[in-house]
Amino acid sequence: MTTPFQFVEWPCPAADGETRSEAALVFNRAREARLLVIPPLFEEANKLRRQIVEIMRRLDDAGIDSVLPDLPGCNESRALLAQQTLEGWRAGAAAAAEHFGATHVLSVRGGALLRPAGLPGWDYAPQDGPKILRAMVRARIISTKEAGAPETREEIEATGRSEGVQLAGWSIGPALFATLESAEVPARGDGVTMIDHETLGGRPLWLRAEPDFDAAQADALAATISVAMRDVR
Repeated sequence: MTTPFQFVEWPCPAADGETRSEAALVFNRAREARLLVIPPLFEEANKLRRQIVEIMRRLDDAGIDSVLPDLPGCNESRALLAQQTLEGWRAGAAAAAEHFGATHVLSVRGGALLRPAGLPGWDYAPQDGPKILRAMVRARIISTKEAGAPETREEIEATGRSEGVQLAGWSIGPALFATLESAEVPARGDGVTMIDHETLGGRPLWLRAEPDFDAAQADALAATISVAMRDVR
């Protein structure tokens, strides 16, 4: 049996009230169980992309469809990252859940900030907005110091709030920057549980210097989800 691995387009809501086509990677056999996967934000999305796809492959083998949508300004999207907002991404994630008929959701790291309400599922090693920003601001402080034009955290944050700022190669607009400063992971009602990375074992992939893959971690996470979704299949 071949794997129904494909890229499709889906209608994502835009800030002007219209929709725009964005891409999504799907494993689709038209099964009852369907998982919406919300990836990490910024550089962690790059580092964990292959790992997420391998988890989706394992879920396909276990009888579960899954979808990994692009949100505006992310991955293959043609929208400008600097124009995006957290609320816009949340609306996009909710629209993707509805469009693809998701029965469950898996958020990864900062993706937990975008998890739609009303779906059961999992937050894997969730990360809030302030922690995301701190790491990116720290990287800019190091790079500007090495370039001989040091900046303070206070200067970077002030620029981010007023006009937006480049952080670790990512163009963060002022609205997104300001919202991330206080963004918290939504409450885990509606059957959402947290998966600590320690339960999977091994060093987290987001701490590695380059994108990587860990089969044992993918096996463990996919097995946790598969067992919990057994009654849906």
